[in-house]
Amino acid sequence: MKTRNLSKIRIYRIKCQGFSGYTDEAVSQLAFANKFPVVICATLLAIGVSLASIPILSFLLLISFLSLVLPYNPFDYLYNYGVRKVIGKPFLPPRSRQFKFACTLATLWIGLHIFLFAMGHTTAGYISGALMFCVPFLVATIDLCIPSMIYNYLFKVKIQ
Repeated sequence: MKTRNLSKIRIYRIKCQGFSGYTDEAVSQLAFANKFPVVICATLLAIGVSLASIPILSFLLLISFLSLVLPYNPFDYLYNYGVRKVIGKPFLPPRSRQFKFACTLATLWIGLHIFLFAMGHTTAGYISGALMFCVPFLVATIDLCIPSMIYNYLFKVKIQ
């Protein structure tokens, strides 16, 4: 099935997330798959922070940590072996170094939320959580991943 290509800016932003060697059409095909785990994680983050829930944030911490050690985010397995078959999209390739870098930052930041809430610093936990929520929100809405941009800058990655 032929998919309409995304705008050039959205394609560029997705390529910045580690899909640099892909054609514009391939990036357009993978756009939904790329966002799929981000939307789930952002939702869990919003719920966990708004409830100051250490169990929910701990589950999210585990998910972000597993994203570092596995070739995929755990929710990518759900996409690759279930959702994509229903919607007729291609298999998502293993995650990039940019994604792993973003998950490293997320793991540390979620750990901070857990610490703040556990120590009774709920206002700081809410503020930190709200700030963190902005990061996946940008990925989910306009494909802009700030950690990927930081990674590409630090490691001088050229986007094709």
